[in-house]
Amino acid sequence: MKISVIGAGSWGTTLAILLANNGNEVILWEYDKSVARKLNKYRENSVLLPGIKIPDEIEITYNLNDAIDERQMLVMAVPTQFVRSVLEKMKKKDFRNTILVSVSKGIEKDTLLTVTGIIRDIIKDIPHENIGVLSGPSHAEEVSRKIPTAVVAAAETENTAELIRAAFMNTYFRVYPSTDLIGVELGAAFKNVIAIGAGIIDGLGYGDNTKAAIMTRAIAEITRLGLVFGAKNETFKGLSGMGDLIVTCMSKHSRNRFVGEQVGKGLKLKDVLKKMSMVAEGVETSKSVIELAKKVGIEIPISNAVYNILFNDADPAFVTYELMTREIKPEY
Repeated sequence: MKISVIGAGSWGTTLAILLANNGNEVILWEYDKSVARKLNKYRENSVLLPGIKIPDEIEITYNLNDAIDERQMLVMAVPTQFVRSVLEKMKKKDFRNTILVSVSKGIEKDTLLTVTGIIRDIIKDIPHENIGVLSGPSHAEEVSRKIPTAVVAAAETENTAELIRAAFMNTYFRVYPSTDLIGVELGAAFKNVIAIGAGIIDGLGYGDNTKAAIMTRAIAEITRLGLVFGAKNETFKGLSGMGDLIVTCMSKHSRNRFVGEQVGKGLKLKDVLKKMSMVAEGVETSKSVIELAKKVGIEIPISNAVYNILFNDADPAFVTYELMTREIKPEY
């Protein structure tokens, strides 16, 4: 297939390489002209993916029109909060015969839309069945080194989910098709917030017991919210739910866990973010998730706790105490 990856961060670059290795004709778009030229010259992102070579057959460009012209599939790999501005520059193109795949994990501020919701909002002519997502426990640092990984390709129709699966799947990257589009997206966005909470636990010096409790109860929160929006219960027990939550809460590669750990150690959020070269989606998503839950009247105490620590300067140890002393209810 003729595929363009929009966004040359660590994940976008990794997926561009994977798609090229699978025999697709790939263009990788980088918004910064100087970075695009450097990537073209050295064929390596030495900051985000040191040691990973970008194959010569991948065309790297900073011209968005060139990247999206006559493509059968577009993979949106820019951070969620920048998706709208990029799509606005693309909306005059004809996408009626194009599949748009989101690999970003978040919920847009203000609108509270998932990435596929933003796509539908901006790209008016694209059939809804041509929009999909690829999500699951998959750090770029590991996929780029061909470490065995399993994810989910979701779309409204089985046909589109299968087309996405076929484009991405190979011997080290296993892809399961799904038609629970909203469930996969909400699980992917929500778990980044919980990963910050898991990092806070690490920063406080608490143990595995605490982290296991937070992760397990967080799945209950995610499921409660997801079911209100029509998601399937089993989705949150799978790769894009529990699977993604485990890897993001536990891994040394997790940006969101790192942010939480630093905050748990006593650093201010703004100082932590200043030192980072990559985006931690969970920070902004925590605001969106709180608003989304309020909108539908769903309790999400762990996510509320994370939000209050990040933005209301709540003491992490005291917030943990509050969670531990909440009124007891049946587990299910």
